[in-house]
Amino acid sequence: MLHVHAVDASNSFAYRKHLDSYFCLRHEVYVNERGWHELRRLDGREIDAFDTSDAIHLLGIQPGRGVVAGSRLVPTLRPHLMSEVFPQLAHDRVPRRHDIFEWTRIFVARDLREPGRPCQAAGVIYCGILEFCIQRYIRSLTIVCEAYWFERLASIGWNPRQLGPSLQRDGMTIIGLMVDMSPAALVATQDFYRMTEPVLWAEGMITRPA
Repeated sequence: MLHVHAVDASNSFAYRKHLDSYFCLRHEVYVNERGWHELRRLDGREIDAFDTSDAIHLLGIQPGRGVVAGSRLVPTLRPHLMSEVFPQLAHDRVPRRHDIFEWTRIFVARDLREPGRPCQAAGVIYCGILEFCIQRYIRSLTIVCEAYWFERLASIGWNPRQLGPSLQRDGMTIIGLMVDMSPAALVATQDFYRMTEPVLWAEGMITRPA
């Protein structure tokens, strides 16, 4: 069973190998597959200015294999992508509160994607994000994303709201969103992906890091 492991400054030492795999997979997805060549690094790890000690990395770990999916949260009271690079997406009024985090860098290993149908591994990451945010009293997430994400997130119950105008960049339409992190959103997402069990790894679960 794929579970989501929340890794921050307090437990990153125990996940050193998993974090290395996570950054390598990010490089594979965003640089080699998506062609974001400005992110290319000689060490093959996609690490940017917001991968600081404030970041929370949500690792999708499959027993016997390791990291196969992931995502990142950054507190909006600290520098983050929308505040530092894309404030115009929120009319230069970027939401910043202790209970609002920014969500970026979601990915799933290529062989786990399911073209033409909802990707179950992505669903695990979505549910893990919701479970984590609800546990930590994080009420909302802001997102810098391509425009198609609005309908995708609406379909799984995240109630997206666009914060400002769109932006054309590198052939993409970029928007800024805010989404709900609520028990209702979790139930809607679980129903969409037909999940009945928690996915956020916790002490006492049978599954351990691979």
